[in-house]
Order: sequence, then structure tokens, then C-alpha cells
Amino acid sequence: MTADPQGPAAATPASATPDPQGPAPATPAPAAPGPRGPGAVGPLAGLRVLDLATLFAGPLAATLLGDFGAEVVKVEHPVRPDPSRGHGPAKDGVGLWWKLLGRNKRTMTLDLSGPGGRDTLLRLAATADVVIENFRPGTLEKWGLGWPELSAANPRLVLARVTAFGQHGPYARRPGFGTLAEAMSGFAAITGEPEGPPALPPFGLADSIAALTTAYAVMAALAGRDRTGQGQVVDLAIIEPILTVLGPHPLWYDQLGYVQPRTGNRSSNNAPRNTYRSADGRWLAVSTSAQSVAERVLRLVGRPELIAEPWFATASGRAAHAPLLDEAVGGWIARHKADEVIAAFEEAEAAVAPVYDVRDVMADPQYAALGTLTEVEDPELGPIRMQNVLFRLSRTPGAIRWAGRPHGADTDAVLTELGLTGAEITALRKEGAL
Repeated sequence: MTADPQGPAAATPASATPDPQGPAPATPAPAAPGPRGPGAVGPLAGLRVLDLATLFAGPLAATLLGDFGAEVVKVEHPVRPDPSRGHGPAKDGVGLWWKLLGRNKRTMTLDLSGPGGRDTLLRLAATADVVIENFRPGTLEKWGLGWPELSAANPRLVLARVTAFGQHGPYARRPGFGTLAEAMSGFAAITGEPEGPPALPPFGLADSIAALTTAYAVMAALAGRDRTGQGQVVDLAIIEPILTVLGPHPLWYDQLGYVQPRTGNRSSNNAPRNTYRSADGRWLAVSTSAQSVAERVLRLVGRPELIAEPWFATASGRAAHAPLLDEAVGGWIARHKADEVIAAFEEAEAAVAPVYDVRDVMADPQYAALGTLTEVEDPELGPIRMQNVLFRLSRTPGAIRWAGRPHGADTDAVLTELGLTGAEITALRKEGAL
């Protein structure tokens, strides 16, 4: 199914170009991703996704698939749309977060709890490859839309179920959001200053990690379908992916009884690693995960004698002497302006970066060279800038075909393409299903 020809306007081309001073690429230059209009074709073209989820993890997974060509149909309740439409700042009454989360999606309304909505969803599922949902376990089953009914309608369907705690276990039916995963995974316990409280991230970290994992899980399930001919269920609990990316904490505890403490901006694994303030008041981040880099930094800041210390030879030894190393590095940085520090670190081939806020991100030349941010022409707001697709492919790049659409904008078009007559659509509307 192609994009609605009456829908989103074509977006403007990306303007970022590579650094002319940089070396020639050893591999074919990736095709530039970005806005290329509703007719853009990506590597997932022909894949159809029904996005029944709300808020962030499930819908973002659908966005990631849509960025690379999947046709995504966003199914929202007629009266209660995805709450992300109302999260965060809005312009002229239009939620800006939705413009990002809803990009490349056609939008329709459908009340799944009634007979008309149920039957219509089953008809849609028969045409789809993937359904993504995040209702509490048992909700789809209550509506007669569980896996037995969906797989009967389409044996090749992949059903991705994204919930806080998974489909079974003592917490399965509890309500939950990414914040609970950030707390329960151990992330909050190791984040913050040593004497301060546990710190939660000020954005949807666990949801975002879960979204990336869900997109990967869907592709793995589809690869399995290619071999077996059968669809399957993806059961993704938001509490799990963030635990995986935290690293070997369970292994450390299992083998050593070790529990990582809060260390602020320091690392318990290596040093120096911290944020330091320059003479002109700017903050800089320094990392020395590699031994050779740590040695370069200490030579740069005029403390080569520390390199000869026996404890300096290992990352854990350096971490145990973090205050001393912070004093050496932080003291040197405090005597120099930020631009001088960055230039000196680059010359020494040591790792440093300024601490940015979004204003700096929008102006940074490296992000510009990569095309990380791009401009999309939106019928409601005009030109808007947002993050580009996540990565570059050399032959079949992703594309932003349009930004998030109004609630239910494509309902009639999607149902007409499904084969419903005008009379049937009118009847569903009278029933309150649309």
C-alpha cells in the first residue's frame, strides 16, 4: 500500500555535506538519509506495520521501522489519542513530540473494544506483517484480539507485545512505565553523586532502549518467518533491555558479591573520567578508557610521573586513585580556555568533548556533516527540524517522508483501501468505532 497521495507534503532535501578536509572514505559513501517525500522507498518497503501502542517504547519502534520504508498505520482510539500528542511543548496547539514520534505513519482511529472495531482490526491484521501493542496483558484477549484470533486471521503475522514487566510473572498485570524500569534495573542506583539520592534520567531512557530492542526483535522474528513461514509473538519487557545495557553487574555480583556504588561523573572502572570546568566557564568531558589515552592525558597536563606509579598500569588501579587524577586533569583544564583544551587534546590524540545543550547540538559541524538533524516540511507548522534517521545505508537509505500527522487523518483512506464501502465506514462511525 502506498502513502496517501492527499497526505503529507514532500519534505525538503538535506543540505549537510561532508568535511572537505576529511580523508576519502574506504567504503562506498552512504547515501544521505533524510526527507525525500512520500514516495521514498527504503529497504523495508512492502512491510506493513500496525502501531496500536501508546506513548514511547512501542510507537518509537514502529517509527524506526517506518524510517526505512515500512508502511506504518497508527491506530488510535477515536476519543483518547496517543498521549504523546500532548506531551511536552506545543506550537499553535500542535504537540511537537508527536511530530517526531509520528513521522512516516498514516493515522487512523478505531475503538478496538467494540465489535466493529474488533472485526476491522482483524481485517487489517490480515493485510499486515507486524502488529505492535503495549496494552496490559490480557487486554487484547478481553477484546477477542489475542494471539489465537490474530494468528488465525494471518498465520504469518508477527505480534510485538511491549509492556513494563512482560506477559507473565507476578508483576505482569501491574501498570508501568520506563521510569519503573530505570529504577528496578539498577540504573538509578548507580546514577548521581555518592552522597546524593538515586537519579532518574530526565527523558525516556528505558523506553528508548526498549524501542530499539523491539525493532531488532521484530526484524529477528520476520527473519524467522522467512525460514518457517509462520509468524510468532515477541514478548518484550521494558525492564530487561536497560538491564542488559548496564553491563556485567549481575555477573559481578554473582561471582564477587560486588555492588557498584554511585560515583557521580566518575567511573568505577577507569580514571580520569569526569567533567571539568575550563578557565572560561565551559564544561568538558574527558574519558580515558584505553591505557594509552590515559598516559597521553597525563603527559599533556604535565604529570608524567603518575604514569610510572604501579597502580596506573590498570584501569581499576586508576579508578582507585580518581581524586588524585581528577586534581591533575581538572587543575590543568581550569587554567585554560575550553577551545585551548580541545585543541591540545586533539593534538595529543586524547579524548575530550564539550558538554552540549541542544543549542550546541543544533550548531555542531560534526552533526551537520553527518546530517544528524534535518528539516522537514510540515503542512501544519511549516519547516521543522528534527533528528534524522538513525543510521546511513550506502544503497537503500532511510528517509523521513513526513512528520506526525493529525489524529485520524487517514482513517477513511486506509479503510477504503482495505475494501470497506462508504456505507460500512459510515456504519462504523455511527457505532463509535471510528
